[in-house]
This record gives sequence, C-alpha cells and structure tokens, in this order.
Amino acid sequence: MKNLYFDYIIILAFSLFLSTELHAQQAMAPAGIQRDATHPTPEQVEYQRQEKIAFVHFGVNTYTNREWGTGDESPSIFNPKKFDADQWARVLSENGFQTLVLTAKHHDGFALWPSDYTEHDVGSSPWKNGNGDIVKEVAEACEKYGIKFGVYLSPWDMHESSYGTPEYNDFYLNQLEELLTNYGPIAEIWFDGAKGEGAKDMEYDFDAWWNMVRKLQPNAVIFSDEGPDVRWIGNEHGYAGETNWSTINRDSVSIGKPGQGQYLNRGEPQGPDWVPGECNTSIRPGWFYHQEEDDQVKPISDLMEIYYKSIGRNCTMMINIPPTPGGRFHANDVERLNEFTERVEAIFDDNLAAGRSVTGSGSDHSALTDGEWDTFWVADRGARSSTLTLTLAQPTRFNHIVLQEYIPLGQRIAEFKVLAKEENQWTQITEGTTIGHKRILKVEPVMTDQVRIVIEKSYGQAALNEIGIYNGE
Repeated sequence: MKNLYFDYIIILAFSLFLSTELHAQQAMAPAGIQRDATHPTPEQVEYQRQEKIAFVHFGVNTYTNREWGTGDESPSIFNPKKFDADQWARVLSENGFQTLVLTAKHHDGFALWPSDYTEHDVGSSPWKNGNGDIVKEVAEACEKYGIKFGVYLSPWDMHESSYGTPEYNDFYLNQLEELLTNYGPIAEIWFDGAKGEGAKDMEYDFDAWWNMVRKLQPNAVIFSDEGPDVRWIGNEHGYAGETNWSTINRDSVSIGKPGQGQYLNRGEPQGPDWVPGECNTSIRPGWFYHQEEDDQVKPISDLMEIYYKSIGRNCTMMINIPPTPGGRFHANDVERLNEFTERVEAIFDDNLAAGRSVTGSGSDHSALTDGEWDTFWVADRGARSSTLTLTLAQPTRFNHIVLQEYIPLGQRIAEFKVLAKEENQWTQITEGTTIGHKRILKVEPVMTDQVRIVIEKSYGQAALNEIGIYNGE
C-alpha cells in the first residue's frame, strides 16, 4: 500500500513538472509574447493599416474664395450644380484611399446637411431647392465604393449666436448627434481647437462630445491634438518626425495650445497613451478650392516626400482634395493623384524579399517574408540587441527597405541599422530610430545577395512582421 502511495506521489510530481515545463515553453513561444501596457485598440490598428486618408474641404468658402469664412455668408451662394459625390469616392477608391473625412461644418458654421438646429445650412440654399444633403450623398458614395466615411465638425462656429456661452456645448452636441445617427457608420471624427483672432472665449466640453461618439459610434476613432485615438502630427506639411512614437502622455497636450508641435511630431517613448499620428496636408496651397491655384497642385516630388515622411514614418497620410464650386474634383487634382499612385505602385509593387530565407536570433523567421500581417518574428527574451540576415536568391539591386513592427503588441524598437554584404564585407547602408507600423528607408542603390538588420535598442522584446526590399525610382 505504501509503495502504491509512493508511486502515486512520484507520478503526480512528474505530471506537475511536465505541466510547469509546458507552460514555461508556451510562455517562451512567439504566440505567448505579452503586449506592452500601452498598446493600440483593434480600431487603432485598423485605422493605421489604412495608411491613406482623404480630407475634403467643401462649403461656403468654396464660393467666397476664402480659407476661413465670417459666419455671415448667405446660404444662397451655395449651389454646386454639378455636384458628384460618386466622382469623389470613385477617384479616391481608384487611388487607394481608405477613408474620406468631410468638412460637414467649418468655422463659418454652414452645415452641409439639413440641421434641425440652424438655418445656416444646405436646407436654406438653392441647391436642389433646399432639399439636398451633401453629407448623405457623400456617405452613400463612400459605401458604394467601399470607402469609410468620416466627418469634421468644427468646434468654432462664427455664425451660431450661442457661441461663447455654456449653451453652445449643447448646440454642438445636438449637431454631433445628427451626424452620428443619420449617416451610417462613421469611421473617424475630427475635432480641433482652431480659432481666429478676436474669437469669443469658449470652453469646449470635449469630454461630453467624445462620450457621445463612444456611445453612438463605438468603432470610430477620434482625432484631435491629444487624441484620444489619433493625434495631429504638429504641422500641416504632412511630415512626421524621423523619430516618431505612437505613444504620448495626453496630460502633456491641450487642444489648440500653441508650442506643442515638436512633442506631437515625435511622440514619447513608453508614453502612457497610445495615440498614433495623422499627417494632414493639402494637394494645393489652400484647403478650399481657389481657381488661381489650378496650376499649383503639388508636384509628384512633393507628394512622394510627404509619403516617405508620413506613411514611411509610422503615420497615416491625409491629403486634402478640395472640390470646385461645381462640386467635382478638378481634373488637375485627379491627374496628379493618378500619377502619384502610379509612382508608389512602381516602387513598391514587387517585394524582392518575399519568400526569401531569414536567419539569426529570435523565433519564427519565416514570418518576416511571408506577406502575412498576423505572423511575426520575436527577439529572444531579455536580448539587448538582435541580428537578422536576409538572403536573396541572387545578387539583387534595391534602393528601398521597409520594416514593420507588429503593433498590436506595442511599439518597442528605438534604434536599428541596416547593412549589406559587399565583396565579402558588411557595409552599413542606413540606420534609424523608431519603426512602428511602417518605416520606409530610401537608400543609395545597393547590389547584394545578403542584407542584415541589427536592432540595437528595444524597450522590451522586439517583434517584426515584415521585411521588404524594393527597387524603383
């Protein structure tokens, strides 16, 4: 009996040992890697994977040739006789834009939908005899072409008489509720703190406004200087910092406060809040259409620089395309968008690293070249640095390198360098700091069959889900 009891104890102890070992091995496995305390929500991940977003400024300023209105414009001037939301959505879809954000109301207070809370809207205009709804037609066109729809509802309203009083917050909530309940899914809501000189003092109740968004459109991301989901990048050139963290401390930022552009441009390593950057700029000098700017559409070289400094620096790229008074995108803008798309596709269409072998430290090296989003390589636990070597099929010319972190876990890499093997020696060809969702590095042309990525500093266990090698001008 004692022998049987002793045998049982031995078997139980051995089983517990195996179970402990199994759990330890699972914890070491790539699938068991833990997320950082600060990491994106699923909506933020989906947002950043879009990469290209369109802004569309349209309203009474389109007819007054102004950038900022005055609030006393007559609705009678708004009459886009050739309005074609279908053209907007089709052009954007053909050029890879994933979301369209419309200026449903700019600072002048003119609403592009028939609002129950103001007569300063399309319902008072001659367009469609006051029976039209720009917001509705744009939302429907976006749905038709598989594009997400977003809105900008300016907090500053130069027309509304209650502006400057506590009652204005309720007025704004009422208009926000109309947009959030009458036009289907809203993907992104834009808020800012823009005000002109002489504007009345007004304390916005952003918390109440954001709570309404969370309640009525829980899948929407909220944009402002401080987020909470997406932040302004600190300038209107479309450029993120060469070092750009998706993390910040939201307590360090206030909406509309001057002097915080540099902080927003770079982010903060290991900041407590995940708020990725959005790089907004316009395809023309102005945000609204001006006929005199028809020949001032940004050249391809400028758009490519914006691409490299936005998407290529862990941000989304937001390009504004302003419709003409007739209500269509101008032919010059459309032509430039098409040229830009062709240029990007010519460079990044063929990943020369696809399916190639990667060796080095860490686990799951094949994930780096399999083209799958949800597979990823992870560094060894506790490693202070990691080295990965990509072997190509033969000596290959390239001039672009693309690296992607697996951001659902967080953002960790702070320093890295890239080397190429030339004449049996490793030569450094570029270096960088942050990677995040995507880092694009343009380098002098290199001919080699081996490329080495050295991660020199990481806040925790590094995780990459793609290495890309491209050759194109």
